[in-house]
Amino acid sequence: MTDSITPSPTRPFKTWFAPKRVLLNVLLFLYCVGLFLGFDFLYSAFTMGQERDHAARIANPIYDHGLAANFDGYDVWGEARYRLLTNSLGFKDGSVREVPLKSDHRRTLLVGDSFTEAIGIPYEDTFVGLLNRAGEARDPKVEFLDSGVASYSPSIYYRKVKYLLDLGLQFDEVVLLSDSSDVEDEASSYFCIDDDPQYQKFCTLPPGTYPPASPLKHDFFIDHFVVTNRVRITAKRWVQSMLGNRRRAIEHDHDRIGWTTPNPDHARYRPLGVEGGIARSLQNMTKLSDLLKSRGIALTIVVYPWAQQIAQNDRDSRQVRLWRDFCPGRCKAFIDLFPPYFAVADHDVNWYEHLYILGDDHFSVAGNRMLYEELAKRLLP
Repeated sequence: MTDSITPSPTRPFKTWFAPKRVLLNVLLFLYCVGLFLGFDFLYSAFTMGQERDHAARIANPIYDHGLAANFDGYDVWGEARYRLLTNSLGFKDGSVREVPLKSDHRRTLLVGDSFTEAIGIPYEDTFVGLLNRAGEARDPKVEFLDSGVASYSPSIYYRKVKYLLDLGLQFDEVVLLSDSSDVEDEASSYFCIDDDPQYQKFCTLPPGTYPPASPLKHDFFIDHFVVTNRVRITAKRWVQSMLGNRRRAIEHDHDRIGWTTPNPDHARYRPLGVEGGIARSLQNMTKLSDLLKSRGIALTIVVYPWAQQIAQNDRDSRQVRLWRDFCPGRCKAFIDLFPPYFAVADHDVNWYEHLYILGDDHFSVAGNRMLYEELAKRLLP
């Protein structure tokens, strides 16, 4: 007797079938993925619109750029797609509606940039939306209008408020949320809408001019595969959390707010430079305060921290000092929101994840709610 193993007659078949089974499994997987993407594409097309309408953001010859009036559609910010609605004035709102120029109740105009627009956040979750809801429930009623748009700065604040007043819009108070990026914008942009000859000479591009969009837009994936994109973002944030690098960029990056730090990137502040950007900011804010004072309209200035300023412990920020010193004799009030946000960071190790959009500088839904709670104490009687 020998110990040799008799070859099985089925062994050649199994040897042949094993790679075929792997191939079939791969094809089945790809088929399922294809079905999922196909259904996602159809869902995105029929329930969210086949293509993001870029007409939501438009050029304006008077105040450079703004939001289209009575817009009902979707916009993209970063990796997120969100519903965007505007009213008859081109202000972000909870519905497409006609806003009367005159009102029989108190009305407050919110002015600012992307933080005031609350870019990436649906209106009902923004601090302005929350203020307006609370104001409507008060007796007497207080209405809050959000005129903020991404990339605004003092030149535009002044020009847009003047335009609205000339239009006949009635409001009792302007609450201006001054952003730490304003000085860079004033140093480098919006010269064509400035009526001061010393700044007009730097005008090279007409108002609202943007660089041409890339033919391979990242937005195509976000617009046409909404569910897949949400899954991707969820997985990405989970991986970032596991690796502990969700906030890596904010620990060192100061980019647009470099003027508040000891070592700004001077190339970002051409042609006016940091001090020139500050001087132009003050000039346009003075023009705004004088305009409002001549109409008997109160001005309140609010400052708040970027995530980078909290991460870098910039408690006594140059941004705060600049507008705190500006306000005496010009403002009804100066509201410094650096302390409340720093207080949260002092007691919550996950303050960034809670208060800001991950991978971004802007306030999250929770950050907007905190902004609402702090402002409500001062703006709602």
